[in-house]
Amino acid sequence: MTTLDDRRTAPSPAEAETATRLRVVLLLDVLDGKQQQFLQAYEQIRHQVAAVPGHISDQLCQSLGNSSQWLITSEWESSEPFLEWVESAAHRKMVEPLHGCVRDTTSLRFVIERETPDPTLGEPRKSARPAGAPAAVRPAAGVDPLPAPPLCTGGVVRHAITFTVTPGSEEKVARLLADYESPQARVDDTTRLLRTSLYMHGNRVVRAVEVTGDLGNALRHVAQQPEVRAVEEAINPYLEEDRDLTDAASARTFFARAALPAVEHATADPQPGDVSRVAYLHPIDAAQGPAEARRLAGLDAADCTDPGHVLAAATVFQRGDVLVRVLDVRGSAQAGDPYGLARGGQRMDLVTDRTSHDA
Repeated sequence: MTTLDDRRTAPSPAEAETATRLRVVLLLDVLDGKQQQFLQAYEQIRHQVAAVPGHISDQLCQSLGNSSQWLITSEWESSEPFLEWVESAAHRKMVEPLHGCVRDTTSLRFVIERETPDPTLGEPRKSARPAGAPAAVRPAAGVDPLPAPPLCTGGVVRHAITFTVTPGSEEKVARLLADYESPQARVDDTTRLLRTSLYMHGNRVVRAVEVTGDLGNALRHVAQQPEVRAVEEAINPYLEEDRDLTDAASARTFFARAALPAVEHATADPQPGDVSRVAYLHPIDAAQGPAEARRLAGLDAADCTDPGHVLAAATVFQRGDVLVRVLDVRGSAQAGDPYGLARGGQRMDLVTDRTSHDA
């Protein structure tokens, strides 16, 4: 006997198709220095996967907040062809090229229950833009604070921002920036603040941060902390360029303009223990900036591989005519430059260097 609550109308073909399609999400953590190898492996594999019966489509995506994090999504007609393929010897052989360039993977599988547009209601799929319509206007360059995935090495994302203050205000700004309570290190389940190093040279301020997880999430987290907001508002009158961090558009523009991306990182192996941190500001021509960053990074990397050298780690930040090297030196950082670390740069004054012990 069937009650009214038990009865169900047979699904339409469109409903049946939606109810059985499968979405597979594969999260990957690519090893340092293996990105090109990973992309070559994916390029080879994706054409083979496309020929597997039941496969509809797939996409490869890179995290905007962490250059080592990648995502592969694929859609299948149903779970049966996917499971048959993923458990086969052919699949194991097909994905072998990924083993040498991926640190960790997580596979998630979902049956598609709803989608927009909804094929069960006869809604047509949207095209990229209507016929005859003008192309979409691209956002102005530099508005996105993270226009490209930031450098990630050893699971740590490194990034810096830089700005200038009015001449004569340097000492007051330094006191304000040094005197605030550190924000909570835990951002979310996967993102942690590890370290913040702040330097000044003349009227230029450089703040370098290290995080695990997603840099964008970390920056938003820090900006929302009351103690940080109070300091940022206190230094606003001394900035050479106006900003309003209470306005989302103004904040994005400021952080995009102030962004000083990490372009190279080198470290000793094994990781150093007792080290101190110094920073050097290099006056450069904007046109020669990338080449100079590579040159200096190469010299630092050679020193890091020398077990007898004091240089334990080096990160080069560069954008336009600003190039900054942040160095970790074994032992205490001595006055002067007895080891020739400056390489023509001007040593910056340390304002604060904070490590998050609860990360």
